Amino acid sequence: MTETLAEASPLSYEEAMARFDPVLGFEVHVELNTKTKMFSSAPNAFGDEPNTNVNPVCLGLPGTLPVVNGQAVEDAIKLGLALNCRIAETCRFARKQYFYPDTPKNWQTSQYDEPIAFDGHLDVELDDGEIFRVEIERAHMEEDAGKLTHAGASGRIQGADYSLVDYNRSGVPLIEIVTKPIVGAGERAPEIARAYVSAVRDIVRALDISDARMERGNVRCDANVSLMPKGTTEFGTRSETKNVNSLRAVEHAVIYEIRRHAGVLSAGGSIVQETRHWQEGTRTTTSGRPKSDADDYRYFPEPDLLPIVTTQEWIEKLRAELPEPPAERRRRLREAWGYSEAEFRDVVAAGLMDQVEETVASGASPAVARKWWMGEISRLANARDVDPGALGVEPATIIELAGLIEEGRINDKIARQVLEHHIDGEGTPQEIVKARGLEVVSDDGALTAAVEKAMAENPDVVEKIQGGKLKAIGALIGPVMKETRGQADAGKVREIVLSRLGIEG
Repeated sequence: MTETLAEASPLSYEEAMARFDPVLGFEVHVELNTKTKMFSSAPNAFGDEPNTNVNPVCLGLPGTLPVVNGQAVEDAIKLGLALNCRIAETCRFARKQYFYPDTPKNWQTSQYDEPIAFDGHLDVELDDGEIFRVEIERAHMEEDAGKLTHAGASGRIQGADYSLVDYNRSGVPLIEIVTKPIVGAGERAPEIARAYVSAVRDIVRALDISDARMERGNVRCDANVSLMPKGTTEFGTRSETKNVNSLRAVEHAVIYEIRRHAGVLSAGGSIVQETRHWQEGTRTTTSGRPKSDADDYRYFPEPDLLPIVTTQEWIEKLRAELPEPPAERRRRLREAWGYSEAEFRDVVAAGLMDQVEETVASGASPAVARKWWMGEISRLANARDVDPGALGVEPATIIELAGLIEEGRINDKIARQVLEHHIDGEGTPQEIVKARGLEVVSDDGALTAAVEKAMAENPDVVEKIQGGKLKAIGALIGPVMKETRGQADAGKVREIVLSRLGIEG
């Protein structure tokens, strides 16, 4: 293949789909949130000072011996069950040989021909509600590598002046989920890619086995793409875009690779089997290294670890501990709450389903729970650059605010002020309303004086009302609110205006 053909211009997505059928495959790596690492007692924690969560085992020092993390094994079994996999009666670890500075042993302890879970599937729901089944080849246990930081303008190894290595991540427990080749995706391939990774992330969150923060690399995806000319069934050469760490990036990486492959093949070139890197800024991929096959890694059984033996009793015990599948939970809650698909999708996208569920379970109506979490709480969280859940708003606070509004003691505008004061630590809504004198003014005498003043200052509005345009009353409510510091009862204001003008409302 010539360099020109290797760099052939990508086709449009529509043209690529007209000429080729995509074949997908995904390897999703899930970092577990166990207290210690996969084969040592070193802490498993994110964000600490470099090279502080290490010990001789994860540094690969001579004479050290690994010990399997039992919690990680149980987490792997739970994830396998949640992915509808068969659980192996026995499985063992293997050494995957390769040299890289962030792998101090010069091999990765992984699983090769004997994974702990295999032959599963995951049904993923697409945007229009269609279900697409993704077949799972295996889910196996392994350890993560360390982290390299390349000093230079690009932040990448190419052209770097030097590199720094942090071994804190070395040895962190990983589960790698590998799909079987995915065919039949057609033009929805990018959407299926996003939906699949999203579904895996939802499952590991529900199982509480990973923090599942993609921006931290807790969940990351290697996306494999190849193309078959229309009417053929032989798989093409695949490329593997490594360590994609957002749902949007997974979707766009698949789009770009389909377009790139189609451009090269249509120009008469051939695809190189290689790893590639996603470039978020340009939404393109760049070449990494030729892709190794299993033989290149010289796998052989790990001599320092015994096989893991499972029992049916153990598996069934863990199966009984599984939570409700996330997809089933979403369907149940949407139906129970009576939300439209768009309303529910917004709640899920905002990451507020748990908060809304807890608030409804505490006695709030679904409408009230959604209104506050998707409205003022989210606005304040955004203004303070924190997650809504970090504001410390409890369901009881929302219920109390809704009750004060329903009783007519405060209005929506005042309630929003009260919420902000509550978040700032001034007490419960009731205490804040009393301390700040925020209760709605419903006293006829005080309201009548404010209404009469507003009418006197707006004779043109009064004339419109007298002419039968009752909606014009709204133009008087603003001045009355200003006079009463926003604490007037709008319903009372309307009654007084009509009474003063002798109009039946």
